[in-house]
Amino acid sequence: MEKFITLTSTVVPLPIENVDTDQIIPARFLKATSKEGFGDNLFRDWRYDKNNEPISTFVLNNPTYASTSLSDRSILVGGKNFGSGSSREHAAWAIAGYGFKVVVSSFFADIFKNNAMNNGVLPVVVSEAFLAEIFAEINKNPNITLTVDLEKQTLTNNATGKSENFAINSYKKECFLQGFDDIDYLLSKKDKIEEYEKTHG
Repeated sequence: MEKFITLTSTVVPLPIENVDTDQIIPARFLKATSKEGFGDNLFRDWRYDKNNEPISTFVLNNPTYASTSLSDRSILVGGKNFGSGSSREHAAWAIAGYGFKVVVSSFFADIFKNNAMNNGVLPVVVSEAFLAEIFAEINKNPNITLTVDLEKQTLTNNATGKSENFAINSYKKECFLQGFDDIDYLLSKKDKIEEYEKTHG
């Protein structure tokens, strides 16, 4: 995983509530065991019609929100109850594979939230009022930016200067800050583990 300390980025708005994992990545794409290519099918049935033609009204097909570099549009702002439904980890693979590093919502399904963090995507929970304010500012100017400061655990709407704190498990916070997955974290504690075994063996 890459280290995550702070991120300032333009955003992609998806003001839809109760987005479930089947909408994030349809079940027919779950046969693959590699994470490669899942970003191509993110929100597949919303992005493409039955003839595999892009649906122009969907936000990811809107030129206004097209990414111009890896640092642009790396924050997805979703509606309340994002990631509900089945526990498929593939939903997190698809979001990460598309290039999103942060998903903002006022509520996440617990399993999706954990899957996201395990795959290098930071889920940021804000109040419903703050989420509504972010969507309102995006409607005024689609090029507004948000800043996520993981050390301070704040999300700032740079259009208004307003910030909110968000919660994160201390273990997962350290993993993001250090760029560790679970195995990397254990390896980083190898000396302490060996010392414990010597003194408690």
